[in-house]
Amino acid sequence: MAINIRPLAESDHEQWKALFEAYIRFYEEHIADEVIEATWQRLLKGEDGFLALVAEEEDGRLVGLAHLLFHRSTWSPTAYCYLEDLFVDIDTRRHGVGRALIEAVYHEADERGATRTYWTTKTDNARARRLYDRVANLSGFVQYRR
Repeated sequence: MAINIRPLAESDHEQWKALFEAYIRFYEEHIADEVIEATWQRLLKGEDGFLALVAEEEDGRLVGLAHLLFHRSTWSPTAYCYLEDLFVDIDTRRHGVGRALIEAVYHEADERGATRTYWTTKTDNARARRLYDRVANLSGFVQYRR
């Protein structure tokens, strides 16, 4: 399977939205339509440190996405790269798309001088964690929310 990883483009709106909504359903969450649209606009414009990458098959079909947020850190003189969202279409999994997206994220982080790239996932997301264990180190931190 030949996959092209590239930045999000305006013509991707419908396919991106379908992937993002599938990602939201995967985590059994609900995000209001106006928030999804605001996210699209931020990602498309690259505002506030956001960058979106998509995985595209040869026929132009999008099969994955990665949403990144570059931000400063109190622990480093450089930026960090937070991989906020990573999703691969369920029918395309186990073909290297997730790994290709993560490698592209690492490339972008390196290009921008980020000294840390990090993300979170649910503890029971076993399939994804098998990949993550091969491409990154488990930090040992626990996330809390309000």
